[in-house]
Amino acid sequence: MNFQKFYNKFFGLNFLVLLFLSAAVCAQTVKQPRPTLILDKTRREMPVVSGNNLYCAGYVQTAPINTANKIVGAEDEQEQRVFAQGDNLYISIGANKGVNVGDMFAVIRPRGQVKTRWTKKKNLGFYVQEVGALEVIKVKPEVSVVRVKNSCDNLLLGDLLQPVEQRTSPKSQARPSLDVFGEPTGKAAGRIFMARDGREMLGREQIVYIDLGAEDSVSVGDYLTVYRPLGKGNLFDNDGDEADSARRDDFQSNEFRGSKFSNQTPRKSGERAGGEVVTTEKAKQDRPQGLRKVVGEILILNVKEKTATAVITRTVQEIHTGDIVELQ
Repeated sequence: MNFQKFYNKFFGLNFLVLLFLSAAVCAQTVKQPRPTLILDKTRREMPVVSGNNLYCAGYVQTAPINTANKIVGAEDEQEQRVFAQGDNLYISIGANKGVNVGDMFAVIRPRGQVKTRWTKKKNLGFYVQEVGALEVIKVKPEVSVVRVKNSCDNLLLGDLLQPVEQRTSPKSQARPSLDVFGEPTGKAAGRIFMARDGREMLGREQIVYIDLGAEDSVSVGDYLTVYRPLGKGNLFDNDGDEADSARRDDFQSNEFRGSKFSNQTPRKSGERAGGEVVTTEKAKQDRPQGLRKVVGEILILNVKEKTATAVITRTVQEIHTGDIVELQ
């Protein structure tokens, strides 16, 4: 076999092999099934809130609470006055009230009557802070030893005990995009009158309290739109009238003193521009009343007599205490 024949045979075979492999790869690529999205279903089944936001959100209520059962001591009270997860405490109830090892108690701290200018309701009630949970590890005749199972804040001697309330968070669900220009629904409306930890500027997953409750027929799992009147919510007062150049009079022309003919001047009213300057406030007078700015969405977690506890689920910008909420 001469060199030319060997060359043609060898490289011809290699070309066929490469061609076959390329076809196999292409066929495998074409036949490969499209990936299946399984995360979407998982997300829909996830709770909206858990842990701190579920069991330590707090609430405002009018009904009286039981003040008989409380924390009365601590294993290391000679060295500390505040307590947290893992510490051992004494509570004022024991075998005399049927306590058993393994029982769980919620720790609450009433903080006082709520007074706010953000509601028209009278006597919203008092704010109750949810502090943590305790587990009984030893029972004595008149007291029990408990271990702090969970703490959302420092626990104090004197904090009150309540039975642990089993709460279930609403599940995540596919929801339409938040319509920032949506029309009012005409359903129950109220206000955010307070937020947890005294915050006034709020974002996603933060806890708020609204002045809609059982008497307004709202329920756990309800979504509400958060909005404010159009043009409201500025963080700073602007003491400027309009364009600064329109107030000065150090130009030669009397007609256009203060550079009123500049590209920053407000327009003059009248068909021949012979009237007063049209200010921002005057321009607003020609529009319909009730225009609003949608800033977010909240979900109700807990309902009391006149109020409800909610979590912020979506925001367009920061939410403020005093913003209006409306049932969707």
